[in-house]
Amino acid sequence: MRYKKLTGQAMRLLFVAFIFSLLNGQPASSEANAVSFTDITTELGIEFRHENGESGQKYFIEPIGSGVALFDFDNDADLDIYFVNGSDLPGRVSPTLPTNRLYRNNGPTFTDVTTQAAVGDTSYGLGCCVGDYNNDGFMDLYITNYGVNVLYRNNGDGTFTDVAAAAGVGGDQFSSGCAFVDIDVDGDLDLYVVNYVQFDPETNPECTRQGIRTYCTPEALLGVSDVLYLNNGDGTFTDVSEKTGISEAMGKGLGVVCGDVDNDGDVDIFVANDTTPNLLYRNDQNGAKITEDALFSGVALSEEGRAYSGMGANLGDFDNDGYLDIVITNFQDQTNSLYHNAQGGFFTEVSFAKGIGERSLPYLAWGVDFADFNNDGWLDMFIANGHLDDNIAEIDPIGTYSQPNQLFLNNDGVNFSEFTDRAIATPKVSRGAAFGDIDNDGDIDIVVSNLKDSPTVLRNDRGNVAQWLGVKLIGTHCNRDAIGARVTVVSGNLTQIREVKSGSGYLSQNDLRLHFGLGVARSVDTLTVRWTCGKVQTLRSVKTNQVLVISEK
Repeated sequence: MRYKKLTGQAMRLLFVAFIFSLLNGQPASSEANAVSFTDITTELGIEFRHENGESGQKYFIEPIGSGVALFDFDNDADLDIYFVNGSDLPGRVSPTLPTNRLYRNNGPTFTDVTTQAAVGDTSYGLGCCVGDYNNDGFMDLYITNYGVNVLYRNNGDGTFTDVAAAAGVGGDQFSSGCAFVDIDVDGDLDLYVVNYVQFDPETNPECTRQGIRTYCTPEALLGVSDVLYLNNGDGTFTDVSEKTGISEAMGKGLGVVCGDVDNDGDVDIFVANDTTPNLLYRNDQNGAKITEDALFSGVALSEEGRAYSGMGANLGDFDNDGYLDIVITNFQDQTNSLYHNAQGGFFTEVSFAKGIGERSLPYLAWGVDFADFNNDGWLDMFIANGHLDDNIAEIDPIGTYSQPNQLFLNNDGVNFSEFTDRAIATPKVSRGAAFGDIDNDGDIDIVVSNLKDSPTVLRNDRGNVAQWLGVKLIGTHCNRDAIGARVTVVSGNLTQIREVKSGSGYLSQNDLRLHFGLGVARSVDTLTVRWTCGKVQTLRSVKTNQVLVISEK
């Protein structure tokens, strides 16, 4: 989180023009009727409210917010929702401590089952990620906290048990993002945990802008190293951060996403750092060699050579060339970063060329993902926005605390056009966002975590006009959730890739099922699964408009 001088009158005029378009209900995209979203939070029965423990002391941790997870904890084929919450800080004593909340999907509504499931952690929570680390067929849940983290083992009967201490993954840092990943390709899931900064409420720094008290930026605090835990296969993990070189980087990390960025068959790790260079760990030789080469690859710094305020990060092949590209959300007036995978180990920054750079300048961005919201076969992009300072209007004449979220529709890989939808653009102070088909109707819905507020559940109402295909993978020799597996779908002249990811965006977890928009195609010519362990399966003439379950053979 870093401030810098505004770019001038041109940026101000851009912001005013955009707000004018919102007020007049004019879509910025030429594909005005492609998608439509409805805020259904209240009708679903979700009553969660995020708390950040503020007491007027401007503690550094207060504006960080939290993430949200979409996962099927009870194996009934629909997505449940887990919200991570903050807690009290010195100077504030709540009658009842805020808790994380788990909502079970009943079909038309959701039921709060936090107490029954025993997942109501009251620590100061930030992020979450999902993965079946013990391969018993039930998804487990990891929560990052300021302090000791939580590993909820899914007992398979609707309840969970915190086994972080016994498993050796509790930690004691200011943790943020996390992701399960089979780094050594041995068939069980390892765990990468991002740590942010060294923060102590007792020595909270005081910062001002123009004589007005504000939250401090990370430059006022020291960074810390991340942690990589290797799964021992017996319910415990071993910290291999020093052995692998992970501990050498003292970053200020928030977002993490894992995927095969160099197409060599194993999963790499990308970390978005806040005011320090980003990290890209290339995994070679099944985890035996992990090399940090973000600077060499062109993703460590901005186009002008600066360390931006990286918040969230995600991977997706937005131009369908068979290589995963990277998107990073940044601070207001920095522009969000879109890195095109130029192959050969290099990336090119294309934010302005692809139409998202200028449109992101007025906003402070957090959650982000690529998803095909209109099922046309091309990955679109959603970005969750919201400022850091609740008094920003006193400092910046055009600054707003609540900000509209943004949806960019993909124009056949050439560029993106911003699409204005009232449900999406309602100003909020948003942070994490999770993506998945909540109502199983064939299009991608969105759940957004909002700071000091109720969440926003956005139902996609028109994406399923086009054809689609969902894919759920079940590993047998590889990890059960098939995290790290890649699916390639060919329909006519269109080839798409997706990978199963644990933890991504900003502190959040998406549906582990893969989703492909297919436009007008009535069938898929070929569907190829490259399992994490290296096996390949191919299916032909696959019917559309279904969730296809594929078990590893």
